[in-house]
Amino acid sequence: MTTLFDLTGKTALVTGSARGLGFSYAEGLAAAGAQVVLNDIRDTLLEESVAKLTAKGYRAHGVAFDVTDENAIEAAFASLDEQNIAVDILINNAGIQYRKPMVELELANWQKVIDTNLTSAFLVSRAAAKRMIARNTGGKIINIGSLTSQAARPTVAPYTAAKGGIKMLTCSMAAEWAQFNIQTNAIGPGYILTDMNTALIEDKQFDSWVKNSNPSQRWGHPDELIGTAVFLSSKASNYINGQIIYVDGGWLAVL
Repeated sequence: MTTLFDLTGKTALVTGSARGLGFSYAEGLAAAGAQVVLNDIRDTLLEESVAKLTAKGYRAHGVAFDVTDENAIEAAFASLDEQNIAVDILINNAGIQYRKPMVELELANWQKVIDTNLTSAFLVSRAAAKRMIARNTGGKIINIGSLTSQAARPTVAPYTAAKGGIKMLTCSMAAEWAQFNIQTNAIGPGYILTDMNTALIEDKQFDSWVKNSNPSQRWGHPDELIGTAVFLSSKASNYINGQIIYVDGGWLAVL
């Protein structure tokens, strides 16, 4: 049974992984046997995060690039090619949030969220998929959706549009790349205790709403997403394609 989830011999690139959920995904895949490539735009933070993993005996590298910059992405993959680092697993984790009512929302901030949360997944996946197809070895692409891939909430319109787009982008990738033995799926995290959600966690009214509206009556923990990430990265999910798995404690089930 353990061989189904063993990632030994595989290399995983996780975008936006120097901290937060991205780092959790990377550490989880490393624990399952994968060599991991961390990504961030901050060199110092990236080096510190790589050091944390290597100190635990994991194989880890860092590659700094902006996930919204097409040229930077291509240069990063070219650099990995030169180092003979072939990406078998890609997790498109990089993302930002911006909260504001739509009637007050500036176009520049709308575009920044769309570019970071949606367009980046297309750009990085395209670079990875080209190489997976050329090697004829297949691969795994995991996009990160959200509860807002399925249900909207006020003041987060660009994030909701981006995460809704992630759901259908995942389907499109599956439709085009399944023939090359590439499985593309998505994870839809619920309300998770992360730095991005600090303001919400500290808001007593919102904290109470999260707990009362969820059958599990609590926030999720970052490590509760790792199992799904490992599953979708492993051969245990070889016939699963174009799906989004919500890890939300049952929140969507009772809407």
